[in-house]
Amino acid sequence: MALPDFFLLGAPKAGTTALHAALAQHPQLYLSAVKEPKFYLCDGRPPPRSGQRGPGDAHSAQEWVWRRGEYEALFDVAPPGTLKGESTPFYLYDRTAQRRIHADVPHAKMLVVLRDPIDRAYSNWMHLWSDGLEPIGDFADAWAAEDARVEAGWAPFWHYRRLGLYGEQLRDLIDLFGREQVHVLRYRDLVEAPDLALDKVSAFLGVDPGRVEQPARENSRPYVEPGRRTAVLSRVVRAGAAAGAYAPPQVWRRASEPLLGLLQQGGARRPVLEQEVRMRLVEAYREDNALLNELAGQSFGDWMGTTSRGQFAPTAGES
Repeated sequence: MALPDFFLLGAPKAGTTALHAALAQHPQLYLSAVKEPKFYLCDGRPPPRSGQRGPGDAHSAQEWVWRRGEYEALFDVAPPGTLKGESTPFYLYDRTAQRRIHADVPHAKMLVVLRDPIDRAYSNWMHLWSDGLEPIGDFADAWAAEDARVEAGWAPFWHYRRLGLYGEQLRDLIDLFGREQVHVLRYRDLVEAPDLALDKVSAFLGVDPGRVEQPARENSRPYVEPGRRTAVLSRVVRAGAAAGAYAPPQVWRRASEPLLGLLQQGGARRPVLEQEVRMRLVEAYREDNALLNELAGQSFGDWMGTTSRGQFAPTAGES
């Protein structure tokens, strides 16, 4: 079987895209050409409709690689002797996915990228808002809607708060794979000291250090100002994404490009999250953060502060 030797886990907007691209340069590593195949989120069947009820969810689910033969084919082309890997951040959040991976490749190494949970959630919201999919134009209000959305069957990408409960997620991962098979990498370190961070990743994977370049900036989206024009265009985007669930994914992506161009034109400056809002939301992580400190053997206490820490693009347009 052609299956991965290692996995990149974490959460959306936490740096896995940049890390995937960086590690793909290493001559001793092979990263799947399809990023986020999401194979282990499935069970040999298509993604269930019951968990794809948010705007654009059903369309996005069409891109999942759920057939085992297609998944293994992603790694058949790996050069002999290279270590094979793939990146699906949601494997950290989905405990069933963790168990499926362990059943298939119990020896696999798990590389976990973690970002300040409030920064991550804000960036996640910004991504969906600027793409016209998030119907709530205020981050705190969208955060407050999470329980209702989970109950209604919206996909995990909308779970702004829950995705940041890294402590309990990491605990379950370590219980399965053992501490020696799990490496925790801070997003901030990938931003501020990339050479050192990448050398530590190489050492963990057992390949030569100094063979990859600094990660590129993550994809960013211009901030979209709320208003009548945005509301109208966003409703069209959401309607198109719903219709796109019944067409090949590439069809809707091509059709949506002009519409997204109109929605995102202007590149408005991204608002800074107010400290009062940040400190109110960060309380949701205080207990989990203590668990994370213990499991990772390092302090994440800076995440409990009033300001964000570490971004690839400190300018306001980054999302």
